[in-house]
Amino acid sequence: MNGGRADALTEAGPAQAPTWPDEVYLILKKAGIRQVGMVPDAGHSRLIRAFEADSETRLVTLTTEEEGIAMLAGAWLGGERGVLLLQSSGVGNCINMLSLPVICRMPLLMLVTMRGDWGEFNPWQLPMGQGTKPSLEAMGVVVTRADEPHLVASAVSGAADLAFNTWRPVAVLIGQRVLGAKNFKELARK
Repeated sequence: MNGGRADALTEAGPAQAPTWPDEVYLILKKAGIRQVGMVPDAGHSRLIRAFEADSETRLVTLTTEEEGIAMLAGAWLGGERGVLLLQSSGVGNCINMLSLPVICRMPLLMLVTMRGDWGEFNPWQLPMGQGTKPSLEAMGVVVTRADEPHLVASAVSGAADLAFNTWRPVAVLIGQRVLGAKNFKELARK
C-alpha cells in the first residue's frame, strides 16, 4: 500500500483506538479492493470516509444499490476487485440484478448494515430488515452475519476470501447491535 490510508493506520496508528470500520478497511485493502460502490449510509460512514481519503481506491456514490452490482461486475471484468456497501433496505432493490453474478459466476462482496432488527425504532424498516437474509439466500448469495463489533472484521475477511476464491456473491450482514439503535428523539436533534 503506497502511502494510502492503510499505511497511516498501520504505521502511525489512528488518533483513537481502532474500531471495526478501521479493521474492515485494512482487510478490504489487503484483499485488493480498488472500487467501492455505495449509497450513503450512517452505518458505513467511517468506512466510507476511509475510502474517500484513499487515493488508490475509486469510491462511487450510487443512485440505487443495484447499480453497484453492475459496476462491480464491470470492475471484475476489467481486472479489479470491489465491494458494495449498502443498508438492508437497499437489498430489496438488488434482487433482480443479483442474477448477474450468480449466473455469470462473478464474485460480489456486499457489506450490509442491518435495520429492522434489534432496537429498531422505525416500523418501515422491519419488512426488509427481516427479509434481507432469506431474500439474499433465495437468490444464491452466501450470507454470514456479525452481531458483535469484534466479529465484523473476521466475517468480512472470510467473506472476501469466499467471494474472490470461489467467484460467488457473498454478503456480510452487520447487525444493529454493532451499529447501535437509533430513535426518533436522536434524529430530531440532528
